[in-house]
Amino acid sequence: MDLFEDESGPGGGPNGGNAHDYTVSEISGAVKRVIEGEFGRVRVRGEVGRVSRPRSGHMYFDLKDDRSVIAAVSWKGQVDRMPVVPEEGMEVIATGKLTTFPGQSKYQLIVDTVEPAGAGALMAMLEARKKALAAEGLFDARHKQPLPWLPKVIGVVTSPSGAVIRDILHRLRDRFPRHVLIWPVAVQGQNCASEVARAIRGFNAMAPDGPIPQPDLLIVARGGGSIEDLWGFNEEIVVRAAYESRIPLISAVGHETDTTLIDHASDKRAPTPTAAAEMAVPVRGELAVWLQDAGARMGRAVRARVEIQRQRHSDLSRSLGRPEAVLDPVRQRYDWWADRLDPALRGVTLRKRSEFGRIEARLSPGLLTRGLAEQGRRLEGLSARLLAARARNLDLARMRNAQSRERLDSLSLRMTQAQLRRTQQLGERLERLDRMRQTLGYTETLKRGYAVVRAGERVVTTAAAAADQAMLQIEFADGVLPVAVEGVDAPTPIEKPAERKAPKKSVKKDDPPEQGSLF
Repeated sequence: MDLFEDESGPGGGPNGGNAHDYTVSEISGAVKRVIEGEFGRVRVRGEVGRVSRPRSGHMYFDLKDDRSVIAAVSWKGQVDRMPVVPEEGMEVIATGKLTTFPGQSKYQLIVDTVEPAGAGALMAMLEARKKALAAEGLFDARHKQPLPWLPKVIGVVTSPSGAVIRDILHRLRDRFPRHVLIWPVAVQGQNCASEVARAIRGFNAMAPDGPIPQPDLLIVARGGGSIEDLWGFNEEIVVRAAYESRIPLISAVGHETDTTLIDHASDKRAPTPTAAAEMAVPVRGELAVWLQDAGARMGRAVRARVEIQRQRHSDLSRSLGRPEAVLDPVRQRYDWWADRLDPALRGVTLRKRSEFGRIEARLSPGLLTRGLAEQGRRLEGLSARLLAARARNLDLARMRNAQSRERLDSLSLRMTQAQLRRTQQLGERLERLDRMRQTLGYTETLKRGYAVVRAGERVVTTAAAAADQAMLQIEFADGVLPVAVEGVDAPTPIEKPAERKAPKKSVKKDDPPEQGSLF
């Protein structure tokens, strides 16, 4: 039967009275098979709309043109293999499988690969990203750092298996051998941007005095390629890592005609990886020649300077004249001051002795005694004030201690009373719970005229179950009564201890239960 049969077909009327009733899942499955069988694998060209990447790693986005929209999804493994990740506003060609999503009654495209719709789309997106990053100041020349003249350690971020690292090491060995640290990364593909950014930040995070020395210079290098191959060095995460690097960085990505965004954010751009090695270190042979030439020039300059100073000293010494002519006036002034010094000392001594005599005449034992007595009275007054202040402090401390003791006694009494009240409340609650336990127990039910019928350890609740038993025990409020059922071979019963003995009673199967029994 055709799922989408005509309503006016055989056996059906205009209202489809004889049409088959399909479930929702049957309809959804049929639509899914029709769409997947009709289209299968397709290539769709359109503009990327809303893009969403939840924590699961999957990517959900829209493909649209001026009239229609198709929902698209790429699973995490497919996203990791994409050389170019779609962004909103980018025109792409998506390849995948057209299917349906029954949970939301919609069709969608499961995208395997995404490629830009021509180099013009990539260049337009690259130009837009370049303008946005430049507006933030990431390409500002004021943030460029000077390269060290002769770095001790050089860090290289590149692929360890390519020709680029061999060219750099060979060029460094020819010019000036240095200690090189290599951080291996993928230089193209989905993981390129994240690994390059992590390598730059990893070199910056090294401790300068750690077991592995921090580089003085970084080189980010890669060989030439197409714009798609170099796209990882245009990602925003790489540009920001290069901008934030505290270590001077040389970018050597591609050939001389290739330009990526990391070239604008780095401190220096090299046209090739080999040129980056030449920028990093000078030529040791040329440096040795320059040092030799500079040493010779310095020796000649020192000798000329010494000769000039010797000639100047000779000229100045001739203009000074005889040494005696310089020292004779000084000796004469010394003799003049020495003659005046002895009378001056005698005059000062006599003047000081006269002043001492006048002061001695004013001093007498009585004056000293009165001074001592006045100081003694002052000392006694201070002692009395000190004793009074000490007594006041002791009284104040005793009063505070008494107040603290009274407060402590009050708190202790309140705590004891609260503890007694709490204990009484808990006891009353325990009594209420015990009365409730006794009230809700089945023994209270037995006192109201009910009974419990057991067959061994099992409780019998129906007449049919009781008829199959040879021996029953009926528990009343005041004891247990064993009962033998006629017509059933009774095994040797094992009597349970009861509160009082009761005579055995035979009960027939058809006899009605006694008043107050549970069966």
